[in-house]
Amino acid sequence: MLEIPPPAVTARTDLQGILIEADNRIAELNRTAGGDIGKPVAVPQLAALVRLALRLRIVLSRQIVAADGESDVELWVRVEPDDTGLSLQVSGWRDHRDWPVVEDAAQESDFAQADADWLWETDSALRITALSREAGAKYGFDADELLGRPLTRLFALSDDEGGEFPILDALASHGRFDGQVAQLRGSARKVYLAANPRTDATGRFIGFDGAARLIDDSSHGAEPEGTAQTHDDPATAVDSAFGARLEKALRGPLGRIIANADSIRSQSDGPLRQDYADYAADIANAGRHLLGLVEDLVDLQAIERDDFDVAVEAVDLADVARRAAGLLTLRAQHAKVTIDAPKTDEGLPATGEFRRALQVLVNLIGNAVRHSPAGAMIWIRAERDGDRACLIVADQGAGIAEDDQARIFEKFERLDTADSGGSGLGLYIARRLARAMGGDVTVDSAPGQGARFIFTLPGRD
Repeated sequence: MLEIPPPAVTARTDLQGILIEADNRIAELNRTAGGDIGKPVAVPQLAALVRLALRLRIVLSRQIVAADGESDVELWVRVEPDDTGLSLQVSGWRDHRDWPVVEDAAQESDFAQADADWLWETDSALRITALSREAGAKYGFDADELLGRPLTRLFALSDDEGGEFPILDALASHGRFDGQVAQLRGSARKVYLAANPRTDATGRFIGFDGAARLIDDSSHGAEPEGTAQTHDDPATAVDSAFGARLEKALRGPLGRIIANADSIRSQSDGPLRQDYADYAADIANAGRHLLGLVEDLVDLQAIERDDFDVAVEAVDLADVARRAAGLLTLRAQHAKVTIDAPKTDEGLPATGEFRRALQVLVNLIGNAVRHSPAGAMIWIRAERDGDRACLIVADQGAGIAEDDQARIFEKFERLDTADSGGSGLGLYIARRLARAMGGDVTVDSAPGQGARFIFTLPGRD
């Protein structure tokens, strides 16, 4: 006989996530997890959803698995914020093993995401509910700041040859879309967007699971569909294709390892022994190191090709510095280091490629964070030197001896071989990129006096 799931039940929290009322079924589930009325929601998966909805101030709907006594139950939870707190509607209440696996849908989603440069998720109003932090650090957007904002704050959408927008057609039909061309705001990068619709237990459309793929990212060996690049050296073409496949093969798994390890470390699904949380932190850090090494190797391959080129754009180096500092804020906080970036009213017009200039500065500031002692300050100053736009990144680290200052810009060179935080490629790539844009990266330092890295680009009036 077919089991009929119980009807939806409701609950409410205040603006601090305190459970103030709940139907019996939710109250029992919450008490099983150690909570009660008048206390924070105790079911870890439900509490995480409550915190996210309170932070974003948007309606969210998710499928969760929660412990209910000796068994697990799968629930569909809808949370809606208002002026006084959150309303929760919980339905489903099915034993975890009873839920059917929709293989075709899962395979379709995996296929859409397999070739992605990064992943995103929205609610039914196209507001961003999930976004890859790793992609943000690489392509110059703040993933955390964009949560809850319209998707169009990240992408400027373009119509197709027929004047249509695939994403809007999919939104109207609650269906899948592919081939939506868009431009990443704040840069010249163009992407293809694709997504599968998300639905709740009742079949109601609740948003998109999406993927973004760069249309023409020369730094990663990608080429626009339907075109082919020619290379004088056939080995170069083979190496480029291999590098692209290597990055695709490793980026996704490493990203999932990092995300899952961070989730375990933060204990978002419930308390955990501290040594296990520390192990998870080590795993996440090792994953980031490997991901950085993969990206450095792919960039190395790109910049050493004879046909490597950069875009010529009008950029504001002071703004680029502020963005780079913002991307590294959390890392600096963990290291107990303060970054003093140019003020919002400062500008430094220059000519270069926005994404490459950001990459150079993320490397320089990241190095300064890694080599600064706790409590130190990192200064970023924007100056004009004749026809040169200059950004100075100064730290209070141990400094660099004069005999070592040329060596640090060579491939695979690290002054401290015990330092596991870098690949020995960052400064080499940064200088090559700066010079490709008509600028340079130099250093001024002495032992015990910190280091000053100067990034220059052609100035612009």
